[in-house]
Amino acid sequence: MLDLGTTLVMAAVLAGTPLLLGALGEILTERSGNLNLGVEGMMFMGAIMGLMGSFMYEQAMTAAGAQTIGFFSALAALVMSFAAGAFGALIYSFLTITLRSNQNVTGLVLTIFGTGFANFLGEFAGQQAGGYLAVGAATKAAFAPLAIPFLSDIPLLGPLFFQYNWMVYFALAVAVVMAVFLFRTRFGLNLRAVGEDPAAADAAGISVSRYRYMATVIGGGICGTGGMYMSMVTTSGVWVHGCVTGYGWLAVALVIFATWSPLRGILVAAVFGGLMVVRMYVSIPGLPIQIYEMLPYVATILVLIITSVRQSKKHAMPAGTGLNYFREDRE
Repeated sequence: MLDLGTTLVMAAVLAGTPLLLGALGEILTERSGNLNLGVEGMMFMGAIMGLMGSFMYEQAMTAAGAQTIGFFSALAALVMSFAAGAFGALIYSFLTITLRSNQNVTGLVLTIFGTGFANFLGEFAGQQAGGYLAVGAATKAAFAPLAIPFLSDIPLLGPLFFQYNWMVYFALAVAVVMAVFLFRTRFGLNLRAVGEDPAAADAAGISVSRYRYMATVIGGGICGTGGMYMSMVTTSGVWVHGCVTGYGWLAVALVIFATWSPLRGILVAAVFGGLMVVRMYVSIPGLPIQIYEMLPYVATILVLIITSVRQSKKHAMPAGTGLNYFREDRE
């Protein structure tokens, strides 16, 4: 039997995984110089399209008289959610990079669009499906906690490290690969140069537009997979209206807390995940549940205040983030 501490850590990791994916997508985006505040919209788009991807795959298998295979259903959800998030980011990229619209306003519009799109499509598809949109048992099993031979049975370490669903390990792998890419490869160096000083990068022969497009679109796709986690794991494969609400904004705050580092994002996401589920495991007599629900947002405010006061050049936001690049204005 697991003790309270181990159970709380496991719950924190599970709750923090969608935050980590959302933050990783935004880290990659901001490293290129784009400030995309549409994280929540892209997560919503990924949530509904990931669920729809698995649902349509199941319907196709049923129509063909074949049995649903969990692996392919999960793969359909992953591909569809990534494509949906990437599509939202592509719209943002076209407006901000090509048409040079305001990045803040465009990001907010993307959030509104993505939220409305997902909730409308989820309710509409649910009505067509007979009341609500949900995937079958085979797909749900594909997102269940893994049982890794030998490793899962290790006392204490097994539950802490080897008994999560595959999306947790996917998020960790994305964080490690992104860290290696950003800080150990030439392309990562070019991307960081574009985010810090696009004029200097352009003068060195680096295509600012190309790097910003690629980073923003891929980052949006990663955000979309974070949304898919919410609809496939958090709500157990059933569409719940507004299931992502608030997570996208917390992910944006996590980017600042993690100081634009993918590896630090892992720890930060787990901490915030713990704050989101602590009310289920720790009860203080007389303390209203609303106080527990406020903890992640109070922590976000404190983080923003602390990072504003303790300005460190090493851990600061990329200097070119949020600013459109006009090649004609290069000095």
